[in-house]
Amino acid sequence: MNQIKQATIYIGLNDSKTGKQIHDTEKYISILKNVCRSYHVPFSMNQLQGGYFHEDGRYVEENTLTLMMLDVPDETVHEIAKDLCAFFHQESVMIQSSPAEVCFIHEDI
Repeated sequence: MNQIKQATIYIGLNDSKTGKQIHDTEKYISILKNVCRSYHVPFSMNQLQGGYFHEDGRYVEENTLTLMMLDVPDETVHEIAKDLCAFFHQESVMIQSSPAEVCFIHEDI
């Protein structure tokens, strides 16, 4: 097993100004894929639904995309997060990082 860094970016899909999702989820997924392609980073992504409380106490539910990357430099993760924050019109996006143990299993034929 090799230990590497795993970074996950959580991007909500509700627009920061209107509080509503403006485009269909597939459009956001397409943007996310194009951003990863332009940075030349391998990734996995998931669609989630979640809720959170604003600082003023309002509860919000929204669709969320998660972008998981392995062994990508911190500065690249932060650049991608800033791009996605801007492209998706978000007040902020969240980065979660942690060490991960990975191994690749191959089938011998």
